[in-house]
Amino acid sequence: MPRIRAASVAEHRSMQRAALLDAARSLLSEGGTEALTFPALAERTGLARSSVYEYFRSRAAVVEELCEVDFPLWAAEVAAAMELADSPEGRVEAYVRRQLALVGDRRHRAVVAISASELDAGAREKIRAAHGELVAMIVEALGELGQAQPRLAAMLLQGVVDAAVRRIEIGAEDPAAVTEAAVRMALRGVRG
Repeated sequence: MPRIRAASVAEHRSMQRAALLDAARSLLSEGGTEALTFPALAERTGLARSSVYEYFRSRAAVVEELCEVDFPLWAAEVAAAMELADSPEGRVEAYVRRQLALVGDRRHRAVVAISASELDAGAREKIRAAHGELVAMIVEALGELGQAQPRLAAMLLQGVVDAAVRRIEIGAEDPAAVTEAAVRMALRGVRG
């Protein structure tokens, strides 16, 4: 019988689940979705491979839970940066800058790896919904800037951010230069 490393079985299971998710983040950020395997999760956490299946039924289930845990944290950081701005332009700039500042974060790298992978329909839907929540945060500011279709403008703005993320990820240019270019494009493009 394995030793319980917490005050209760429920707390132990919660700690094990958190350790598995942390290991999944590391594997995804280091090697992409190919690196996210149950044997690798077991090795990183010190669990038996069969024990990993007690927590997650499949790799897609791991991905879905990462989305449920990490996307809201990422979105909260973007929202907090936007709340500090005192104008619609400032909120747009904060929206772009904060997302690009998060590129080096392990959670972000895991999310990028997840988004690029082949997933089942449930996992893809969770990712789409999370991205939709992120895009929804900027719609009001774009309406205030005179955009006739603020939701469409928000989706296009997110396309600029996504392209900038890819440029930073591949290391093609200096991240600061990519960020400044993305902010300039965003601000020029969103003014009505």
